Amino acid sequence: MKYRVSHSTRFLYTDLVPLGHNEAHLTPRTFWRQECQLARLDIDPSPVALHYWTDYFGNQVTYFTLAEAHRELSVTSVSQVEVFVPFMPDPPRTPAWETVRLALLKSDDEDTMAASQFVFDSPLARASQELGEYARKSFPTGRPLVEGLLDLTARIYTEFKYDPTATCIHTPTAEVFQKRRGVCQDFAHLQIACLRSLGLAARYVSGYLQTDPPPGQPRLVGADASHAWLSVFCPETGWLDFDPTNNQMPSLRHVTLAWGRDYGDVSPVRGVFLGGGSHTMRVAVDCLPLDEAEGQASARPT
Repeated sequence: MKYRVSHSTRFLYTDLVPLGHNEAHLTPRTFWRQECQLARLDIDPSPVALHYWTDYFGNQVTYFTLAEAHRELSVTSVSQVEVFVPFMPDPPRTPAWETVRLALLKSDDEDTMAASQFVFDSPLARASQELGEYARKSFPTGRPLVEGLLDLTARIYTEFKYDPTATCIHTPTAEVFQKRRGVCQDFAHLQIACLRSLGLAARYVSGYLQTDPPPGQPRLVGADASHAWLSVFCPETGWLDFDPTNNQMPSLRHVTLAWGRDYGDVSPVRGVFLGGGSHTMRVAVDCLPLDEAEGQASARPT
């Protein structure tokens, strides 16, 4: 599948902002399951400095400085991405989860050693005895890793309610666990913390999910939202994606933007600024199949 993705973020300030430094994780990754074929970033007001680099996790980062006084900042990313069918292992044939845990501790394989860093706590996804006990219900002794992962994914989907009003970006995972409510970011952090509590390697993935409008209804521009899920490392197989918000292993409808230890490593736009007073943020995302996006463009009046 090929997609055209537009991700627009607007910051509205009550007072003038004379200076701001920002960084953005808004360029989709290229890896074995996906190719970013083009990407551009439109920033208004125009930055006085603009730099690009690849961060520790291999994500493309854009840094920009604004020195023009402004009450509104607009950052829009437009990209074209091709997504390929991922490898789906046969769950019963994957190694026992304890074997994977031991490999992460002792293996000298280069990929396994690199993955072992994702066993450790990060600021937004911390292991705990309580989360370990919750996860163990899906991981009895000797259970194949992917069977346990599918079971845990389904349990979070069933036992937790999607509620955009229940949490914010900084809500601790322990609070999400107690409330049994949250959004995709919370559920990804929760499952990551559960797996780290068992000694397994899990990382946070940000991206987009191509959604369909209700039957008979047109797609609303900007109705899609950014999405989050997680990847889990399995030796000899690699990283496997799981989406607890939708109880599935991501395939052709998921577009990967960036990955890291948790949301804090890959937030789409963040920065510091002088002045500004209070501010609000508005986000609009469109993730359209390329042929549909091109059809919409050709249908617009000139």
